[in-house]
Amino acid sequence: MAPSHQKNNSASLPDQTLVVDNGAFTIKAGFTTASPDPDKDCRVISNCIARSRDKRIYVGAELDRCIDFGEMVFRRPVEKGYLVNWEAEKEIWERTFFDKDARLKCDPHETNLILTEAPNAPQTLQTNCDQMVFEDFEFASYYRCIGPVLNAFNDIPSLFSDPPHDPSLLGLPVECLLLIDSGYSHTTVTPLIYGRPVHAAVRRLDVGGKFLTNYLKEAISLRHYGLMDEPHLVNEIKEDVGYVTSEFSRDLERTWKGGAESSTRKKTDDDGGGDGIVLDYVLPDYSSPANIRGFSRPHDPSRAATLKRLGAAPGPREDFFPLGNERFVVPEILFSPRDVGMKEDGIPGVVIQSLNLLPQGLWPAMLGNIVVVGGNSLFPGFMERLQADIRQHAPSEYVVRVARSPE
Repeated sequence: MAPSHQKNNSASLPDQTLVVDNGAFTIKAGFTTASPDPDKDCRVISNCIARSRDKRIYVGAELDRCIDFGEMVFRRPVEKGYLVNWEAEKEIWERTFFDKDARLKCDPHETNLILTEAPNAPQTLQTNCDQMVFEDFEFASYYRCIGPVLNAFNDIPSLFSDPPHDPSLLGLPVECLLLIDSGYSHTTVTPLIYGRPVHAAVRRLDVGGKFLTNYLKEAISLRHYGLMDEPHLVNEIKEDVGYVTSEFSRDLERTWKGGAESSTRKKTDDDGGGDGIVLDYVLPDYSSPANIRGFSRPHDPSRAATLKRLGAAPGPREDFFPLGNERFVVPEILFSPRDVGMKEDGIPGVVIQSLNLLPQGLWPAMLGNIVVVGGNSLFPGFMERLQADIRQHAPSEYVVRVARSPE
């Protein structure tokens, strides 16, 4: 039921509009401006309430000031992609948008709100969301949509180095777009026509960043250190050393033979400068503010390195462990979830499932405009593997183009 204070006259709407992408892991929020600058106008805030082992509570952006993430307990308002805990979310929003020192401080009575949600959200949760926005926060106006809709208004031609739009078409959505959103809770494939989602063809894969982190936690805890109570640390390890391989079986065999160079990863500074698959990951030292994030380096199998890890060698002790096939086996779940017993296709298969529910005449436009968003797309090798796998599944007469939207 619409509240009595809702304004129906568009001429009376405020000039200020707040856009909130309310993700499961982070909130991406900012005000609309005539000349947007993402570095200044947009903020990324942790969407959680965290409690440290010394019982300190961190709400939202306050987590950026934390220096001890050991045994951190997280409470997240979004579960499986859907906002289910408004008690926690309200506290995060109040600290983020309404505190006097908040960078995105606004008066809700003088602000329009655009809020994103996951595709196919249950109606009960949508109703709860509407009630909170109008009755508790009392925003002047409000538009709720699924996240992929907003991506259709981006400058899609520039992602594919196409000629720019006719200036008269600026601000209009792209004609056809296939949006792959691989985030924290899940991965969705959404076809859009002129910015409108084809709901019957939306498909979901229940594998996201959280699933990968939990799988890596189990692997490390079984082989090296018990890190089941360290989700933040394991998530950092996944981000630092994970990659998607183009030749899974070949890389797996190479790790068995001593960690020879990967078929996908070459020698880079990002992975510690090593030229092999196996790396040593040095755990952070939360007692030192300068070492609150771990790092990787080339694997050293020597006896001296082992003694140093055990504290039996001169110099400070280092807590580290080798990571080999874990680096690419974990991200591989996005492409082959059946490897871990899930009866689902990977992302390329889900894309084809979505296309099969569209008229054949739309396939060329959709396959030629595939845009990927979400944190999982940042894995090295992800985009190349995704394009190659979709190319294998798609009809040979169609051009396949895949691009990642800038964060």
